[in-house]
Amino acid sequence: MKPTTRLRQLLAGEQIVVAPGAYDGMTAKVVERAGFPAVYMTGAGTAATLGFPDFGLITMTEMVANAATLARSVDIPVIADADTGYGNELNVTRTVREYEARGVAGLHIEDQVAPKRCGHLDGKEIIPAADYVAKIRAAVAARRDQDFLIIARTDARAVAGFDEAIQRANVALAAGADMAFVEAVQTMEELHAVPQKVKGPCLLNVVRGGKTPDVDFATAQSMGYRLAILPSLLIGAAMEAYVSVLRSVKQNNAPPSSAGSIPVSERFRGLGSDEWTALATRFRDASEAAE
Repeated sequence: MKPTTRLRQLLAGEQIVVAPGAYDGMTAKVVERAGFPAVYMTGAGTAATLGFPDFGLITMTEMVANAATLARSVDIPVIADADTGYGNELNVTRTVREYEARGVAGLHIEDQVAPKRCGHLDGKEIIPAADYVAKIRAAVAARRDQDFLIIARTDARAVAGFDEAIQRANVALAAGADMAFVEAVQTMEELHAVPQKVKGPCLLNVVRGGKTPDVDFATAQSMGYRLAILPSLLIGAAMEAYVSVLRSVKQNNAPPSSAGSIPVSERFRGLGSDEWTALATRFRDASEAAE
């Protein structure tokens, strides 16, 4: 089954789809191995792997390259951040086609002014609603697979208020978007109100330490959300672990003890080493292997 079709089926099911954020092939495999039905390619995490903050410094080709890595690393659907679409309607058209060609199941495009900023930082700006809707129309028209998911993200809450964000979400859905993503709502009341006021499926962005209140997935589902992404979950945990282990090495002037650590072979097993080991001898005749 195509990843796009599989994602559509998941979203049509009874349970909210939870997609932890991955930033490379390894973390995508970890998400899949943990049993999640989909994985989200975080733009902030992608920028971090290149040594940049989430300030709109990453190009479309860099983002597409990372999306391709995730998509070929796992069998579960990949949903990807596509920032602002990297320009006007022409750029959005190419963006959708490039992501789709790499095996991604869906993406979201937002209404921030380029260069954009992380949705949970201050200082954002948004483009006129008419320009945003034109981008969404272009994205919808550009896809070749009608199951490819177009998610319309709006960052208007922080700039123009909650009502404007809801209005933009509804206009984007009317323009053909499959799902709405109202970014960085700031209270539980707003969190409840989004699925009630938006006339279509809604995405919830779960950012630890962000502007949106913490909520469990059962509650989010009861509110009406269909998809929850956790962009910073793994990159945040990794950075904390990096700092901790490096501080330990620096302070103790010694590496951590091997006692109780995961064996090297098990680490590689999580990356598919058993499959590659089998391939190493699969194409040899038994008589050749014995020589």
